Parts: sequence; C-alpha cells; structure tokens
Amino acid sequence: MNRLAVTFITKNEERNLPRAFASLEDLADDLIVVDSGSTDRTTQIAAEHGARIFARAWTGFADQRNFATGLATCEWLLALDADEQLSAELRESIRAWKNARPRNDAYEFSRCANYLGRWIRHSGWYPDRKTRLYRRGSGEFEGAAHDSFHPKGSVGRLRGDLLHHTFATLEQHEETVEAYSSAAALEMFASGKRRSRSALAIAPAWTFLRRIVLQRGFLDGRRGWLIAKMSARYTRLKYQKLAQLSNGTARANNAAKAARHPAP
Repeated sequence: MNRLAVTFITKNEERNLPRAFASLEDLADDLIVVDSGSTDRTTQIAAEHGARIFARAWTGFADQRNFATGLATCEWLLALDADEQLSAELRESIRAWKNARPRNDAYEFSRCANYLGRWIRHSGWYPDRKTRLYRRGSGEFEGAAHDSFHPKGSVGRLRGDLLHHTFATLEQHEETVEAYSSAAALEMFASGKRRSRSALAIAPAWTFLRRIVLQRGFLDGRRGWLIAKMSARYTRLKYQKLAQLSNGTARANNAAKAARHPAP
C-alpha cells in the first residue's frame, strides 16, 4: 500500500477544515498543517484530527507548500487547501491508487468550484485540472499569486473532482482580487517585466470576452458574468500595480542619478 501524507497551509480556517478532514477519512497516513498565525480554532481543530502542526510566517503559497512537503514522513503527498474536499468519486480513485503500484510520478484531477452557492461548470473554472498528488522529489510548487506543482516526471490522471468552496459573497471575491493582483504585479516586476500601456488597454477587455464567450461563461448565468467581470478587474489591477511599481523605480533611479550628478 502507498502511504500518503496530506498537507495543508492555513490561516483562520476553522469553518473549512472540518469538511476537508472529513473527506480524508481512512486515506491519510500523515496529516500536516503549516499555519501562518491563525487566531481562531484552526490549530485546535487540526490537533483534534491528529494533524502535526507547524507554525510558520507566511512566505507565499509555493514556498509554504514546499516547506510542508519537507515535513512529510511518507513517499507520497497530497496537497490540499482548507477550502477543498475530495468528492466521493475522487476518494475512491485515491483509495484504489493506494492499493496499486503507481505508474506515474504525479497525478492530476479536476477541480470544481462552488461560487456564490452554486457549482461552476464553465467560465474557465472547470475542469481546472490540478496536480496535487505527487511522489517526494518528483517536482515542486512554483508561483506567488497562483501556485502550481511543476512535475519532473510523468503525470497520470485520477477520476473524480476536487471540490473547491470559493466565495460565499462578492465582497470576498473582491478582497481576493485585490490581494492576488498585488502579488501578481510583484511577481511580474521581480521577473523583469515593466509597465505596458497596450496590455493595460487590451488585456482586461479580452479577459472578459474570453471568459464569457470562448469559455462559455454565459452558461453559468449571472455567476458567469460576475466571474468574467472580476477576472477582467484582476487583469486591470495587475497591470496598473505593475505600472505603479515601474514608475516608482523610475523615480528612484532618476533621484539617484541627480544625487550623483548635481546641477551646476
């Protein structure tokens, strides 16, 4: 049997964790929670379910996940978020996988999001395949705003959905867009990208049209329209914040040059 460690990165997830843990019953051989300063009952709930808990200041999604990987005692790991749970079909797929000889180094499966109380099947949000089950040393997570596992070897696919409970209110979605757009701008800036007037002018509108038309967001009704709108907003904010970072660097460089070469 393949022993499996399940990892979580958390902060104030007392409402979500019980549901996530319940979906893992009889599947996890090791439970690991890396917590970033929860002030609610997150760590108590984790302890009640037998998890090993580690406190660590937030350093980004990918870095936290990779840190959790290093704590596992098993060869195989499953990385989950607290607001995710295994569907019945995915549970059975993982159970069958545990009792068979693995043919791949990592496995992906579809993720289905619940948005404002309904499951989303279009809008670019489904099937949203995620590689989350992997052999230790077969890759690592990368990315600051949207982390993903980058495998070194072969990737198989398991049947069933990872159920993702996203936003219960539009205000929650707006707050996340604000935070993620800031992280994305910093990531772009660190990689050498600078402001782009053409991207700021074109990308938001194209994002909206792609979501609502090409990715059939109109079939998700009002929620599809909101997803397209918020995706366009995220794109606009990301480039606006990148421009602000670029302008700030330009002003700092000009000031430094002026200091080195004062006016006569």
